[in-house]
Amino acid sequence: MSPTLVQKTPQDQPDFLPNVLRIAEILASFKGKLIKAYDLRELTVVADCFVLCSVSSEPQFKAVYNGVREGMKTVGVSPLRVEGEVTGGWLIVDYGNIVLHVFRETAREFYDLDGLWGDAPQVALDLD
Repeated sequence: MSPTLVQKTPQDQPDFLPNVLRIAEILASFKGKLIKAYDLRELTVVADCFVLCSVSSEPQFKAVYNGVREGMKTVGVSPLRVEGEVTGGWLIVDYGNIVLHVFRETAREFYDLDGLWGDAPQVALDLD
């Protein structure tokens, strides 16, 4: 018996949206900069959504990471994996269907994920 492949169909409101909005609000509360989210469902199987955020300093980097980790834990969501170091300029927090990228400003410019995934629809975050 062979497995059956099922094609995903886009939904009006993606199932990742509540957690993406929660992550974005936490990032904003810690003064994260250039917070963007890209809907990748039609472009890759790696994740449904990438969330990107820039920070200015190592203390802010730690505060953002700890804030997101604790904030998501309160709703029962823990990262599957974390890659990178606060001192390395780029941290990836994998929540399965959502992958958070926290960058120092120079690392974000260098890796240019905004350019790489720029064809993906942006998720409206409604942050002020």
